[in-house]
Amino acid sequence: MSNINSQSTHNSKVMDPETGNTFKYQLLDLPWEDVLVTHVLCYLPLRHLATLQRVSKQFRSLIQVYLANCRNFDLSQVGPHISKEAFCSMLSDNKVLQNLSVQNCSAWITDKELLPVIGQNPHLQRVDMRGCSSLSRHSLVAVSLSCLRLQHLSLAHCEWVDSLSLRSLADHCGGGLRSVDLTACRQLKDEAICYLARRCPALRSLSVAVNANVTDEAVDEVAKSCRELEELDLTGCLRVRNEAIRTVAEYCPKLRSLKVNHCHNVTESSLGLLRKRDVEIDVEPPLQRALVLLQDVVGFAPFINLQI
Repeated sequence: MSNINSQSTHNSKVMDPETGNTFKYQLLDLPWEDVLVTHVLCYLPLRHLATLQRVSKQFRSLIQVYLANCRNFDLSQVGPHISKEAFCSMLSDNKVLQNLSVQNCSAWITDKELLPVIGQNPHLQRVDMRGCSSLSRHSLVAVSLSCLRLQHLSLAHCEWVDSLSLRSLADHCGGGLRSVDLTACRQLKDEAICYLARRCPALRSLSVAVNANVTDEAVDEVAKSCRELEELDLTGCLRVRNEAIRTVAEYCPKLRSLKVNHCHNVTESSLGLLRKRDVEIDVEPPLQRALVLLQDVVGFAPFINLQI
């Protein structure tokens, strides 16, 4: 902190060539919005801006001007120790956010802190609420009603997400959504996921991982409704079977990545169709797995050609 203080009070001397008079300038004498906000503060990590606020009242005012105009706010840059009061203060004047990540606030953030931010930022395109277990369905409904330009949403490990709030999201934001992460949203069943798929035909990425409620019915609807799908995560969906994977192979020509680890009813008979198209799959072919096991357990690796 002493370094910042000494730098903030450092004077630059400039001589007027006509009069010979010497003038002293400080950093904060530069135009705030035209120079400092636009060409200096935009290159500083958020954690440095948070520290800079504590230098002086002038710096606090400068940082508030910057925060009121910033498009991206990612609390993963600050660390887990930011207080709810600091969060509310930093975003109190911002109405132009496009990207918001609050996953690092999972220990304390509730609807009370988040709803005002969502309500005054209708231009949000990306919202990350991963692991925010103290939020409620009201936060998702607020996002769906306020953020009609939303494209990317992460709700991983938000077990409060229910079918009604997801339907609200699909009804109001469905046409623009490109990626949705519903990992471990265990209240959701096939009906809710099918509704989302039908309302979001432009989806490129979807995760319904770690949800034992998901069956072939939901995967079939996703495949048939979301023909632009490039990434699908079914990790741990124990009730998904080969039939659904074949439907994905048939209806999703742009698929690049499929995750089916711990899907015990999905076998090579369906995955092989996607491997032929060079789709990246997180489960190795049976022969490859067997040879790697031999390598690890028996030590035959020097004598086995794993490319056979």
